[in-house]
Amino acid sequence: MRLDKFMTECGIGSRSEVKKLLSMKLITVNGIISKNADMKIDEVNDRIEFNGKELQYRKFRYYMMNKPAGVITAAEDRKHDIVMDLLPEWVIKKDLFPVGRLDKDTEGLLLFTNDGEFSHKVLSPKSHVEKEYFVILEKDISDDEIKKVESGVIIDDGYNTKESRIGRHSGNEIFLTIVEGKFHQVKQMMEAVGNRVTYLKRVRFADLLINDLEPGGVAEVSREDIVKG
Repeated sequence: MRLDKFMTECGIGSRSEVKKLLSMKLITVNGIISKNADMKIDEVNDRIEFNGKELQYRKFRYYMMNKPAGVITAAEDRKHDIVMDLLPEWVIKKDLFPVGRLDKDTEGLLLFTNDGEFSHKVLSPKSHVEKEYFVILEKDISDDEIKKVESGVIIDDGYNTKESRIGRHSGNEIFLTIVEGKFHQVKQMMEAVGNRVTYLKRVRFADLLINDLEPGGVAEVSREDIVKG
């Protein structure tokens, strides 16, 4: 791999920016200052340092965010605050995008990656990847209503939801696990049994738990953290 390509894929900057850094003698290969953008390097075995810090090459990157309410899941929007603006400086943003979406008023676990194949796989209903939500409802939900939701309900567009799983936390607080992600699905599932969602937070995506990540916080994770095995 060319040195300038390696640097850009590590998120250091564009190729023209990398050339400027090379001219400033800020990049070393195996301890030797390099000025050659087209230098061939072994991205696995060579030690590349920028300004004294070793760069680790990873073709694909994965991050999790505890999305706060009031922010939309989009890569670009001129009218609203977007999740991409919450990513800290240490995140390598090159080719990064959110995996799926959470509604503006929904909080919780949102993934980011530059791995398009992985994103397509985990979002496909055929993959049966679980997403778990903590839900607070306007009023208590009965056992019969829980069974009805779990077996599948008809939502606004005439779609019959797949089987889901509900764990009761209190009378009007539940943990809902689904394997699909239609627009406003959780809200519509609750409306189908005459209830209304007042608070919604995704707490798990596949095998990855949000745990104690603070609102707006971001952490780097591995593909294996998300989907084990």
